[in-house]
Amino acid sequence: MPMEVRVVRPGRQAGEVISDGGEVKRVPHNWALLLPGDAALTRRVKRAGPHWQMQEKRGRKLFSKGVWAPKETLASLRRELETERACPSYQKRLIAGRARRQRCQEVYVETFQGAVLAFLAFHLRYRGLAHAMAQAVTEHAVPVGSGTVARTNRISLEARAEAAVIAWMRHHTTAYDTLTIARIKGERRKIRRKLAQESLDLLGRYRNGESQGTGVLERVLGYEKAGG
Repeated sequence: MPMEVRVVRPGRQAGEVISDGGEVKRVPHNWALLLPGDAALTRRVKRAGPHWQMQEKRGRKLFSKGVWAPKETLASLRRELETERACPSYQKRLIAGRARRQRCQEVYVETFQGAVLAFLAFHLRYRGLAHAMAQAVTEHAVPVGSGTVARTNRISLEARAEAAVIAWMRHHTTAYDTLTIARIKGERRKIRRKLAQESLDLLGRYRNGESQGTGVLERVLGYEKAGG
């Protein structure tokens, strides 16, 4: 097993891991754990040879707990990477890369906010409110690393915008965050669907330009028509 590439989960005691088959194994004495945080070093360690990728599942999500690998490999690759990072050329590439990612992020923010506005499609009398809401939803949804639906590429931009609006409304215009949900399979999903429909009904009133049954979004956003 030490000479293989494996995916394991943490054991109950230090220096122990559990294999896919549920077998408890001791980590080789000449191995060390590289904690998450340095993606470049982690990639090199994985390419270098035998290692155990440690993961832990919490609910439906899988979290990285680091990579076990030979101490000599870790030390050698860490020195190699530190030397590269000290070079002026590396620093220039790093700065250029950050600037490029920032430009991409700025474009995506503008594009996503436009998609949110298109989904809201409020009546002209609520045009200012629509822009305020689109900005609020976008600010919540698009930060890099936020883990929200806006950061996935598995669905279309339009679907991401719709899902982000419904998620934002679930936390701001419904009682979802204070609800006590029974631990029954499918119950949380059922409640979310019900609240999503309530949110769509509310959006419908703003789309139709109605005055009755509105006011919720204005209060949540602190929006005043005279000031908007």
